[in-house]
Amino acid sequence: MIEEQGRVVAVEPGVVWVETLRKSTCSACSANAACGQGLMERLGIGRERGYVRALSTLNLRVGDAVVIGVGEQLLVRSSLLVYLLPVLALLASAIAADALGLGEPLTILCGLGGLLISWLLVRWHASRVADDPLLQPVVLRALLASGP
Repeated sequence: MIEEQGRVVAVEPGVVWVETLRKSTCSACSANAACGQGLMERLGIGRERGYVRALSTLNLRVGDAVVIGVGEQLLVRSSLLVYLLPVLALLASAIAADALGLGEPLTILCGLGGLLISWLLVRWHASRVADDPLLQPVVLRALLASGP
């Protein structure tokens, strides 16, 4: 389970909205000095607040510190779907167009068409599974209880 700390900013029945601070691992990387991402982190550009909708059975209030989590397998599958599928679709459609003997401009257009179609498929899939509780982040535990 991949965990992240955050603070509850809104409470709904069975769901809380958690504000997290996006962190980079650049401080632990050996290439920190020569990396553009490390420079952005030092300038404070990479540190933004994100809002996550998480399922919760705990009695939480606004301001409570919590730990939310998402399954590692879910994160890997989602990453493959969002990043790898469009690249494969682009390459497959461009290779197919080239195999059909189409010219370079049409091959490029076919590649971009494959990318667009895969993007639409990813969006369609995401909208279909958006409310699946097995695919949602969950509140694992509360860190601090707020005052009375």
